[in-house]
Order: sequence, then C-alpha cells, then structure tokens
Amino acid sequence: MKARSARSSPAPAARPIPAAASRICRRPYRRVARRLTARLALLAAAVGLAGCGYALIGRGSTLPPDIRKVYLKPIENRTPRQRVDQEVTRAIADELVKRQRFQITSTREGADAELSGAVVGFGATPVTFDTSGRATAYEISLTASILFKRLSDDKILWKNPAYNFRESYPIDASSGYFDRENIALQTAAQRFAQTMVSDLLEGF
Repeated sequence: MKARSARSSPAPAARPIPAAASRICRRPYRRVARRLTARLALLAAAVGLAGCGYALIGRGSTLPPDIRKVYLKPIENRTPRQRVDQEVTRAIADELVKRQRFQITSTREGADAELSGAVVGFGATPVTFDTSGRATAYEISLTASILFKRLSDDKILWKNPAYNFRESYPIDASSGYFDRENIALQTAAQRFAQTMVSDLLEGF
C-alpha cells in the first residue's frame, strides 16, 4: 500500500541577516578554523617524525627527572673526513651547556646518563662558484648514529641510528680550499648539534 505524500506549504522567505551580525557570526568560526588547522599541522608533523624512526623525548613528558648529570662520550668518526668527530663532539657539548638542562661530566663516574654516537656519513659539495671558479657556497651532509641511555640500568632513553643534517653555507671565496671546507664543517657541526639537542630535549 502506497503512502500518501503530504503537501507542504511554502516556507516563509528568510529574513536577510544584517551585515554587522554576519561579521559577528563569522569571527568565532574563523578563530575555531585557525585553531583546528594549527592542531592538525602539529599532529601531522608528529606523525611524520614517528614515521621516520625518531624516538623523541619531551622536556615535560617522558624525560626522567633523575637524569641530571650526563657524560658526553667523544663522538666516533667512521668517515674518511678528519676532524669531523672533534667538531661534532665540541658542538654538542656547547649546545648542551647552553640549554642548561644537564650538568656535563668528563667521565662516566657519577653521571646519570651517557650520550654517545658516531659520524657515519659526511659530504661537502661546492654548489655555487664565482667568476674565477672558486666555490662560494658548500652543501654539507652529516649523518650520525646517536644514543642516549641511563647508566644505572642501560635503558635507552633516546636514539636515532641515522640522524641526518643537510644544509648549504656561503663561504668567503678569498680563503683557501681547505679553510673554506673547514669553516663549512664547523658551521654544519654547530647547526647539527642545535637540531639534534632540540629533538632530544624538546621532542620536536
């Protein structure tokens, strides 16, 4: 048995919303939209880092409060490039001191945790040149295996077996070849340490 369709009376015409009221209604929506967009961006960044294999520890989340003294073991060099281990070790030590999160010790004795690692990849490639053919900018690629562990039980707190940093640096073309590459190495080590320590301490 077919149901009868009820006739609907025409709906009354909607009253136009005043322009001022329309602007008021749109403002809260825009604020909510901006907040939602920002939260989605943060979530996407967190998912992207997790997908790349990063083990992150936030300053206010899972970083154990008992870790106060850290022994920075000299970084190993597994590349043909000389001095890269020294520059990276020095840069990480300087960055940890600046952050004032830990007290850096020179030995394992009395330390709560150990930060160790090895440079496993390094490349310095000139990317721009002047009219005389001298390099005016280098692209530095630096890859290191980094491990942060508690000494009392050898529990790994943070690690990344292939932490990669890549950036280009302008260089004074008037200096010698080795001087230009050394300057680029020092700058790259500093920037590498800044990003790595930020990830370790701040979790992003």
